[in-house]
Amino acid sequence: MMITVLFAAPDLWGEYSDVLPKALSDAGIAAQVVQDAAPETVDYIIYAPSAPLQDFTPFTRTKAVLSLWAGVERIVGNDTLTQPLCRMVDPSLTESMVEWVVGHALRHHLGIDAHIVNPGHVWNPVVPPLARNRPVTVLGLGALGTACAQALAGLNFPVTGWSRTQKSVSGVKCLSGEDGLRQALTGAQIVVTLLPRTPGTENTLNADTLALTARGAVILNPGRGPLIDDAALLDALETGQIGHATLDVFRVEPLPQDHAFWAHRCVTVTPHIAADTRASSASGVIAENIRRAEAGQPLLHRVDRVLGY
Repeated sequence: MMITVLFAAPDLWGEYSDVLPKALSDAGIAAQVVQDAAPETVDYIIYAPSAPLQDFTPFTRTKAVLSLWAGVERIVGNDTLTQPLCRMVDPSLTESMVEWVVGHALRHHLGIDAHIVNPGHVWNPVVPPLARNRPVTVLGLGALGTACAQALAGLNFPVTGWSRTQKSVSGVKCLSGEDGLRQALTGAQIVVTLLPRTPGTENTLNADTLALTARGAVILNPGRGPLIDDAALLDALETGQIGHATLDVFRVEPLPQDHAFWAHRCVTVTPHIAADTRASSASGVIAENIRRAEAGQPLLHRVDRVLGY
């Protein structure tokens, strides 16, 4: 029987129009992938939270909504969404996030910037500490945070991970709760923020919490822009409490041309490239979830609408 898959992420259609039908066919699924269909005929919805579709009420036959985003905070509060929701956990997304985090952590750990930009040709043989003497804190122990924490621990950094609820991650000291957050940040020399955006996580890094880190600490934010109080970060950079911030996500994107981050000598801006879903591998994840649903098996990465991090 032919099933109907509605691709409700029009801005991404060009990336998926060829690879998604092929992935479904390779998985043995007879499906038509369309950009428009009568709601009552749709079996599955491929979705991006930024898409125009916001009312799921008419989709009475739909068995699952399969998001193309890892983050689901922009959809879990939609009261019309009664169908099962699955977030995207794409191996390529995790790999690229780990590469970005490890790359920038090592960049700052080794002091590479001083050698790349050295117009005075200063011979300054400062030897960095070994990784085992550079405490790192990862805020957020979801799939991406856990992968990054374990990769850094594998390089011998002493890694502390923090999450709202207690987690257990091999090789990582795990803390939770408000007291745990303060403990995790106290003395941290590198802080990686990979929390979801929720009312409870906004401004997690503020004047008070930034002051807990080691003086001259580095902030890496590939998670969500609102996790950081921008004004507090700029103040901490000016006082030297924070030595550098490498930021991939922002409250407004693209980052406005006149934003202070662009010109600040201690800020590196990357244009939301730390982790991106690759259509080829994501299509395989989608096809597997549809195959499982059609076979009556549990869906992968189903969201219970209660965010844990």
